[in-house]
Amino acid sequence: MRRRAACLLAAGAVLPAIAACSRSSAQPPPPAAASRPAATTAPGRDAPAATAPRSDRLRLSRRAGLGGAISPKSVAASGTGLVFAQNMMYRHSVTVYDARRLRLRRTIPDTVRLARLGHRGYPGTQRGAPVEAAFSPDDRYAYVSNYSMYGPGFGPEGSDVCSPASGYDRSFVYRIPRDRLRIDAAYRVGAVPKVVATTPDGRYVLVSNWCSYDVSVISARRGREVRRVPIGAYPRGIAVSPRKAAAYVAVMGGNEVVRVDLRRWTTRRLAIGAGPRALALGPAGRYLFATLNAEGTVARLDLRTGAVAKARTGSAPRSMDIAPDGRSLYVVNYESGTVSKLRASDMRVLQTIEACYHPIGITYEPVTRRVWVACYTGSILVLDDR
Repeated sequence: MRRRAACLLAAGAVLPAIAACSRSSAQPPPPAAASRPAATTAPGRDAPAATAPRSDRLRLSRRAGLGGAISPKSVAASGTGLVFAQNMMYRHSVTVYDARRLRLRRTIPDTVRLARLGHRGYPGTQRGAPVEAAFSPDDRYAYVSNYSMYGPGFGPEGSDVCSPASGYDRSFVYRIPRDRLRIDAAYRVGAVPKVVATTPDGRYVLVSNWCSYDVSVISARRGREVRRVPIGAYPRGIAVSPRKAAAYVAVMGGNEVVRVDLRRWTTRRLAIGAGPRALALGPAGRYLFATLNAEGTVARLDLRTGAVAKARTGSAPRSMDIAPDGRSLYVVNYESGTVSKLRASDMRVLQTIEACYHPIGITYEPVTRRVWVACYTGSILVLDDR
């Protein structure tokens, strides 16, 4: 695997720049800058309390920093007071935190015996590389994608520069029950899976396969992949409509998102801007938000009219989350080392604060109304939104 480096891409050079944005997995993350704090994907499920203030009238401030044996690529809030951090192949683990107490609750190794989980042809012990996570609608399960798998039955690890012809092995998505916090199932998907999302009815788990150029559709009831949907070069972010049977997939190697009809399994392409990476939908399902890594902006697409509004937040905006009331967006700017908060209604940047060196993941934790930021160099920053 090659770690993605800064990707502030020119609109007309998305694919060449993606090729330039990789570095060897043998190279560890650079140390955090001295001026940054030394300690430091998934919208929350809980609805905000009726008396909760409007999120766009609140301000972000530092609450805490969490460190330890971590290298988080993403953070995801369950909506029940737990936050999962995915630590890739650098730590081979998922770390689970108590959001109220701001304490580590469990470190889950990514080691499995795939044969014991029903996958013949994989003798011995395998390890993964946890990259992103999402939760079932009832919050009973976390689903965690693995960038690559290691051990008997697997060849060379994946890469960020690839195509279906590259021949990288298919990887797996793990299932982790919230009440047990250990891996109890694995689902075979495509090559170099990235973002995971679940449908509101809990029927499907959707996974974007970076090197397969498609999306895996896992049946939660059957416990296996049941369909592949072709997307295009470098699919990444996924957002599922809360009201319609549709999902939206970012095509980071282009300038579009793909709408997937979850009943007919047909697709339609929607222009949004160069290098879309992370996606989020407003609560009503009318507006789709995307970080445009190639442009250095955040876009809002009106799904009724096709109109696009954009705001510049910082260098290389990567991950994004939306407040439960739909009024605010939270974005990490990878190269700027900052977090930006935007008002969703007019795309105005309300606040930008210093975060850490290379902030890469972000999630809104609804129980405590805090924002968690994954810093790739080995820490997590927790922000109050008060």
